[in-house]
Amino acid sequence: MGISGRSFKYVESYAILSAVMSYKDLINQRKKDFESVMEYAKNEVGGIRTGRAHSSMVEDIQVDYMGSKLRIKELATINTPEPRVIFIQPWDKGAIPAIEKGIKDSSLGLNPMSDSNGVRLSIPPLTEERRKEFIRLLHQKVEESRIRARQIREDIIKKVQGEIREKKARDDDMFKAKEEMQKVMDDFNKKLDEMMKKKEQDLMTG
Repeated sequence: MGISGRSFKYVESYAILSAVMSYKDLINQRKKDFESVMEYAKNEVGGIRTGRAHSSMVEDIQVDYMGSKLRIKELATINTPEPRVIFIQPWDKGAIPAIEKGIKDSSLGLNPMSDSNGVRLSIPPLTEERRKEFIRLLHQKVEESRIRARQIREDIIKKVQGEIREKKARDDDMFKAKEEMQKVMDDFNKKLDEMMKKKEQDLMTG
């Protein structure tokens, strides 16, 4: 038995609606990728040192410990007992040499001192030249994150275009997808800008 014209339109409309919903699902699924990029940005920006001690400066530094790559925050308690001092106290004292080496090999540019209790870092005040250098690095890291986010957006848009070419969605779904993605990008960039401004203030006053 054939499908009437009215029934066919209903089936076609239902298929299009399902495709539209799949785009929303796709965007929601890829939001996790945006979150990963934001986490990357936080780690990279946090690793840029200021003249003040902060646990984020060292917590994500990777060290070789018992045949594995682990972050310092997975091995130790990190404290800032003084404004310009970071003290790293590993739960296993055997990790002290590995932590010390990891810090020396990092881009932090600090010389750690260790004893039987842990690793101590003294944070020297920044020179004007170093402040400018770190601000340039900050802008570079933020721009890298923006590029990554734009790549995710473009992947989503290309997927929508493919679905339209295959007649699985309507042409105006592209407008809807771009509109939704712009909201995601605006929110992402706002958070990046806030992070960058805060770090710039820390660099200028630290």
